[in-house]
Amino acid sequence: MSEAGGGRGCGSSVPQRAPWSLVAATAAFCLVSATSVWTAGAAPMSREERQKLGNQVLEMFDHAYGNYMEHAYPADELMPLTCRGRVRGQEPSRGDVDDALGKFSLTLIDSLDTLVVLNKTKEFEDAVRKVLRDVNLDNDVVVSVFETNIRVLGGLLGGHSLAIMLKEKGEYMQWYNDELLQMAKQLGYKLLPAFNTTSGLPYPRINLKFGIRKPEARTGTETDTCTACAGTLILEFAALSRFTGATIFEEYARKALDFLWEKRQRSSNLVGVTINIHTGDWVRKDSGVGAGIDSYYEYLLKAYVLLGDDSFLERFNTHYDAIMRYISQPPLLLDVHIHKPMLNARTWMDALLAFFPGLQVLKGDIRPAIETHEMLYQVIKKHNFLPEAFTTDFRVHWAQHPLRPEFAESTYFLYKATGDPYYLEVGKTLIENLNKYARVPCGFAAMKDVRTGSHEDRMDSFFLAEMFKYLYLLFADKEDIIFDIEDYIFTTEAHLLPLWLSTTNQSISKKNTTSEYTELDDSNFDWTCPNTQILFPNDPLYAQSIREPLKNVVDKSCPRGIIRVEESFRSGAKPPLRARDFMATNPEHLEILKKMGVSLIHLKDGRVQLVQHAIQAASSIDAEDGLRFMQEMIELSSQQQKEQQLPPRAVQIVSHPFFGRVVLTAGPAQFGLDLSKHKETRGFVASSKPYNGCSELTNPEAVMGKIALIQRGQCMFAEKARNIQNAGAIGGIVIDDNEGSSSDTAPLFQMAGDGKDTDDIKIPMLFLFSKEGSIILDAIREYEEVEVLLSDKAKDRAAILKGKMIPSYIINSNPEMENEEQPSSENDSQSAEQITSSSQEVDLVDQESPEESSLNSQPESLSPADMDNAASVSPSEQISNPMENHETTSLDGECTDFDNQLQEQSETEEDSNPNVSWDKKVQPIDSILADWNEDIEAFEMMEKDEL
Repeated sequence: MSEAGGGRGCGSSVPQRAPWSLVAATAAFCLVSATSVWTAGAAPMSREERQKLGNQVLEMFDHAYGNYMEHAYPADELMPLTCRGRVRGQEPSRGDVDDALGKFSLTLIDSLDTLVVLNKTKEFEDAVRKVLRDVNLDNDVVVSVFETNIRVLGGLLGGHSLAIMLKEKGEYMQWYNDELLQMAKQLGYKLLPAFNTTSGLPYPRINLKFGIRKPEARTGTETDTCTACAGTLILEFAALSRFTGATIFEEYARKALDFLWEKRQRSSNLVGVTINIHTGDWVRKDSGVGAGIDSYYEYLLKAYVLLGDDSFLERFNTHYDAIMRYISQPPLLLDVHIHKPMLNARTWMDALLAFFPGLQVLKGDIRPAIETHEMLYQVIKKHNFLPEAFTTDFRVHWAQHPLRPEFAESTYFLYKATGDPYYLEVGKTLIENLNKYARVPCGFAAMKDVRTGSHEDRMDSFFLAEMFKYLYLLFADKEDIIFDIEDYIFTTEAHLLPLWLSTTNQSISKKNTTSEYTELDDSNFDWTCPNTQILFPNDPLYAQSIREPLKNVVDKSCPRGIIRVEESFRSGAKPPLRARDFMATNPEHLEILKKMGVSLIHLKDGRVQLVQHAIQAASSIDAEDGLRFMQEMIELSSQQQKEQQLPPRAVQIVSHPFFGRVVLTAGPAQFGLDLSKHKETRGFVASSKPYNGCSELTNPEAVMGKIALIQRGQCMFAEKARNIQNAGAIGGIVIDDNEGSSSDTAPLFQMAGDGKDTDDIKIPMLFLFSKEGSIILDAIREYEEVEVLLSDKAKDRAAILKGKMIPSYIINSNPEMENEEQPSSENDSQSAEQITSSSQEVDLVDQESPEESSLNSQPESLSPADMDNAASVSPSEQISNPMENHETTSLDGECTDFDNQLQEQSETEEDSNPNVSWDKKVQPIDSILADWNEDIEAFEMMEKDEL
């Protein structure tokens, strides 16, 4: 994310409005010189340990990159669970995520400059030859302009930058003649038609072969794009212009940035998330530093660093002042409304904001960077990874984690800025967690759910482009890298562009367009590199003193609630009215509602309806209180009506050669043994006969004492469970008969009972979609004996694998994982909808006691059917951000915040289509197990060393 040597901290100041070359050189120097400041605090890490960790990062990269090249290339990405390549159109669509795939060997291009940073120059030369020989940029496929720019164009330019550097050194790449640059130029011209709009903002997608609007292009009808999508082009496009002399690329990117700046909200100086590319109207008017906006801010500051244009710095500083004024609520960063920036737009944060501490380092604002980074680290220590989204009281909002690198990025830059060895320990934790929980035989698998430890068949290209680069640089000494990293700037995809581009082909006018839109006072902006003693007081424990109050922020505090109450008491005002205390007959309460912009309407049927219009509130603070009151009221109401919803479960394959490294997301059952309250069930699997389990089993001896595999269809789930239980099975796994279904693309599936008493079912029952079930079935075909563990979450592999020869990264599991207290069901708070707009409605029963209140709309109840009954958990759509399925789960803690809770509505899904065969394999098991057999042989050779 941030500039390779970014940040402030040098001993002397740069004169105001210094020439660009001096500013760039100083920016690179400041961060390095700050490294020597910290000599105390966390215990220093020895050079030997840092080298060991650096070598471990190299081995991890080899594992990921080698498996991509062996099992996936020339496909765009590796699917690490099934050990094959992800090819657009050959796998179930994942929606917008697939727009990054263009059949152009994405992972290879994205990894080019990583190879050089990791001193793999021979592999880099081979990779460049493969790109030139095999990659085709003229495919009939619709791709994201944003993703193609940062990953492919950026990857080609980063590869070219380091290729010419190696050629100048005289040992490698002597044959190279700007071939990667020519490919980049070809791709640049293919992206230019996307800018054919009245505003200059690009279309979000383009067909690589047919461009925009042609019938065969299948795109060009979109009207909206995200701010980051249009504002994250200037580095790559300007570099392409500077490298080639073709000014059109930089001109188009500058025009898009100019338009976004002009359309900012003038009173708050904030920008929204989504904008109409034709009219310039804001479509989504919430603003933050996470998804949809993040890299727009990043590229304003970096455009100043790379291009030396003062207007970019002025714009960034204007936005940054607004961010710190409205969005920053230390240690939180919360979205607000651009027109009413004192009003929060949502009560959760997404994982992409983890880049922001690194950007603050480049800005030179270290204290808030330390605070936010520490808060994020505490969340990671709770879940091993950063969830895709989490609430303001640190509950899981979206449970996925696609191995994002932003937190590692900020960790690297904070270490460069402070030299504090604490951040080396943070990096060590990241390495350990990746190896323990994400590493699989064919690479590293994204986490489907950080709470259960289940995997997703996904390894994005950015994992190789960014994660290993930042982790290696974190532990590397200057002499460990074959070139000076301070001579380059990092793009948002961590591709390297040389700083000397600032003085090359400067044909673009550097007119200060910022002043056309606003008058700026130079005194408000930083034009100097601050003195180290100003940034970092003489106290060597300065960073530690900032982190210390946040050590227990996740488990033991609700920061916003505490701060708000303290402020209220200090001001002499009463605390805000809480929904649990509200009484519809209390005149004082009604007066408070009016002040908060909340109206109470008596309905003819005796109920009362609450409606909030924030514009009618007495002040922005009262409007915020009203919003929180409405959200709490929804939570209280929904608690009276929601059906019991169960979290996902895990099926962990523990037998040879899996050793617990493959964890499958499983749907729970509303009957049978509750795995969250009882010990996990472990046993070998056996297929039932008949497969559907709808009658008395004809092979009871085969399933006796084992976990029975059953095909979905033709009868109810409870009937299947009774039949296998009568045959002596200790558990059951129902596999979906809908070929190709997967937990990657379908909502969590929950098996319902048959409407009768199911207390007689004593065994655990779990549900697997077809894709996950095929992994077990393929293993059975290769190995007759396959043992699995049915549990509420993936268990500690050290306990699973006692006495077995396994690698150290599996043995050294986190013992807290198995012993971690599970959130209780009453704390799994969820609400029917996330309140984010300025007008909200809640219907309540007209009762004096709030405990008797309830919402009008009732969740659809489960009812018996002639076929399998199942509750398919499908979260309600976010008003402000309808992006992905999400759940809210309470973390262990002493307090609960009312404004961070969601409810998922369950719906009954009728089972059908029993004729679909479940014998089709995802891929021959040989290709999946080839890697593992090699590992096992190596582990046996290492027996004396390992154990």
